Amino acid sequence: MKKILKKIENKGQSARNKIQNVIQDQTGENYVDVGVKILIAVVIGALLLAGLYALFGDVVMPTLEQRITEMFNYAG
Repeated sequence: MKKILKKIENKGQSARNKIQNVIQDQTGENYVDVGVKILIAVVIGALLLAGLYALFGDVVMPTLEQRITEMFNYAG
């Protein structure tokens, strides 16, 4: 029983020390990294969305419209 309590106490102290180190860390490095990652993701997402919008507007939709018109053209 004493071994189990000692293990729990050691894990608690280890967790407390880790949390204390994170709280006392004032470098700000993590915030900058996360901010840059978010900006990169937003820019890549916007470029991807713009590319898909241009592709669908200029290539896919006119072709699709033409094929649908040809399918339902009963006159000939």
